[in-house]
Amino acid sequence: MVELKTDTQMDAMREAGRVVARALTAVRDHAAVGVSLLELDEVAREVLAEAGAGSPFLHYRPSFATTPFPAVICASVNDAIVHGIPTADRLRDGDLVSIDCGALLDGWAGDSAISFVVGRARPEDVTLVETAERALAAGIEAAVVGNRIGDIAHAVGRLCRTAGYGIPQDFGGHGIGRKMHEDPGVPNEGRQGRGMPLRHGMVLAIEPMLIGGGKDDYHEAPDGWTLRTNDGSRAAHAEHTVAITDAGPRVLTAL
Repeated sequence: MVELKTDTQMDAMREAGRVVARALTAVRDHAAVGVSLLELDEVAREVLAEAGAGSPFLHYRPSFATTPFPAVICASVNDAIVHGIPTADRLRDGDLVSIDCGALLDGWAGDSAISFVVGRARPEDVTLVETAERALAAGIEAAVVGNRIGDIAHAVGRLCRTAGYGIPQDFGGHGIGRKMHEDPGVPNEGRQGRGMPLRHGMVLAIEPMLIGGGKDDYHEAPDGWTLRTNDGSRAAHAEHTVAITDAGPRVLTAL
């Protein structure tokens, strides 16, 4: 069931989104060669605490997970696509890092992700990250009243496929509101004009996930959470929480 949000509720979600944006900015600013993933998680925890916000990630346990998630960010490095658990591992020069973060504030959730390279970046990694961001922008542009979920999925998927990247199937965006994951699902590939109509008050997390090697194959790591590319190629992830409004898409997780 899809819950349409009122304008007041979307404003409340915007406040949660601002907290997420501040946390991601702080994590990115702190990330450097030699910094551990656990340190990045602690940076995000501090931002959430200062805002009086909780984490929808911490202790989250969906049906596929064998254990609850132990952190407030997902930190996915190089061949990790999404859901990476922060560890004591330290960042190395040239690592491609994807950070996913959420916040719960006054009963409403926000969810966003960024990808970036630490230290000296390989040109192919820069292109991969830029394409993920462009795919997200294309999905947001399609998130207008009168379109359908399939229009968002098509916009994201077409850009990714044209660039030669793979798309991990079975994982994509989602509705968001009082909980981090709500209906409807938002695939990263689909057909125009198909799926649920977009209406004023729908709020969606749109999140392209790109596999640099061009194949869609991935596997779950032994930790029960991290998804890794089968061919060892690098991956990138970008995400915003977006409200569908009569005035056009409203990005709730921007600074």
